Amino acid sequence: MSSVSNVLLTPLDRILVPGGDVFHALNSNEKSFVGFGEAYFSSIQFNLIKAWKRHTRMTMNLVVPLGHVRFVFLDGNGNFVSHIIGVTNYQRLTVTPGVWFGFQGLSESPSLILNISDIPHDPSEVERLPLPAINYSWNS
Repeated sequence: MSSVSNVLLTPLDRILVPGGDVFHALNSNEKSFVGFGEAYFSSIQFNLIKAWKRHTRMTMNLVVPLGHVRFVFLDGNGNFVSHIIGVTNYQRLTVTPGVWFGFQGLSESPSLILNISDIPHDPSEVERLPLPAINYSWNS
């Protein structure tokens, strides 16, 4: 568990198989599974930053099966927690509602992010801020 109490980092199984590996993402028996609303993929280009947003009702389960992505979370006390996950650090980030976050592509080819959420996408439950609104150094 990171210092942002609403973010849980879970190691995932990657099973090496000749011809193509199997990447586990989420099992309904896990503590972090709170329901299913939808699953969708997002891609992000190298060094591109997508920030800042916060969900008011959605719990996200974020997995990066291709590439590497830095996720940055801001807690209610102004503290940042950063996690880099991807193909060589294969883990899942479970993020409960109310956490400001952003992410950055770290691989030269596009990275792929899977979000398994507990509710379907609803634009009315997402809050957004422009990148400069939260002072974070993405170069570190």
